[in-house]
Amino acid sequence: MTRVVLSIGSNVGDRLARLQSVVDALGDAVRAVSPIYETEAWGGVEQGAFLNAVLVADDPNLDCFAWLRRGQELEQAADRVRGQRWGPRTLDVDIITCHDGDTEIRSATAELTLPHPYAHLRAFVLTPWLAADPEATLTVADTMRPVSLWLEELDPAERASVRLTGLTLHTERAAG
Repeated sequence: MTRVVLSIGSNVGDRLARLQSVVDALGDAVRAVSPIYETEAWGGVEQGAFLNAVLVADDPNLDCFAWLRRGQELEQAADRVRGQRWGPRTLDVDIITCHDGDTEIRSATAELTLPHPYAHLRAFVLTPWLAADPEATLTVADTMRPVSLWLEELDPAERASVRLTGLTLHTERAAG
């Protein structure tokens, strides 16, 4: 397994530092980083706005379950508490897709569903993903389509709710 698309978000504490911690921890595995967007939280829980970004990462030593464990470790390092569904989060790391070469990995276990079952409905995932990888595709119900088309089908208000911030995440490559 080599390549994953990770959606990262934070709405508690130093949101930017939480997102940067993921990029820093993944180091040379990071291949692309989206700009940072801000979105209002949804799900009916009163809370602050999220900063969201998408990373494309590659590590031939990790399969999708190892990526899941890695994401959970990063959440734990950021003191993530899993309490209220759709509640506030210091850090959220979701695997959107995982590829082994050109093959998109599918998983439907209690532990991991791939591709992410709701990615095509979330502008806060699709907008940054498209910015990080304009040629990205996503499979939903056995239909693979460009991410741009999934995004176009969302309600215009949903798309407009994802606001570009001007904040950036820095990779080791950019710093080197």
